[in-house]
Amino acid sequence: MIIYGKQLFLHVLKKYPDKLIEVYLPKQCDQKLFNQIKKTGAIVINVDNKKAQALAKGGNHQGFLALIEDMQLDSFDSVKKGNFLIALDGLSDVGNIGAIIRSAYIFGADALIISGIKSVNIEALMRTSSAAAFELPICLYPNTLDMLHELKQIGFGIYGADMDGEALETIEFTPKKVVVMGSEGEGLSQKIIEKLDKKIAIKMARVFDSLNVSAAAAIICNRIANG
Repeated sequence: MIIYGKQLFLHVLKKYPDKLIEVYLPKQCDQKLFNQIKKTGAIVINVDNKKAQALAKGGNHQGFLALIEDMQLDSFDSVKKGNFLIALDGLSDVGNIGAIIRSAYIFGADALIISGIKSVNIEALMRTSSAAAFELPICLYPNTLDMLHELKQIGFGIYGADMDGEALETIEFTPKKVVVMGSEGEGLSQKIIEKLDKKIAIKMARVFDSLNVSAAAAIICNRIANG
């Protein structure tokens, strides 16, 4: 798996140096950092900018690219052992998913479930989450209704973000909880709403269509973490 970008690369170098297989440097880095890279045992390869751009598929690599061990998603069986889960139903925009991963990790969620889609671009999640995807357990569960049914069977309270819901600040969350965020364009389907214990809404000072899903997730995670 190819990663690129300074922040992501430095995170892997600091916390997971054993995952580095090859490091591609299109420009010279400072000697201290170069020595740190060499200590990992990874093969260091100097590349021209054309090669770097090809490896990054046109993305902004900032002079840092690497081949690392493939990241594996977590199993649902391991994820459901947590007490605070975020479930994304049908979200496909990796920018939004990455931002939600950051918020979920920062505010203490135990795991994130990507559901309602068949696959996810893990490399993109590494970048858009600013490496938080390395730290937060993530699983893929294709069918959201089945996933919620199983979580309810083991004692989870099921909460869903919906503009017609109860005010977020009035909600008393159960000790075991999953918050479901709907897709960018469609929100939560009626079938999923029927599975919820509570619909939750974010009070807005001015009337507008809706918050971006990643912003809404951050607000909800903060409320759960800090009251």
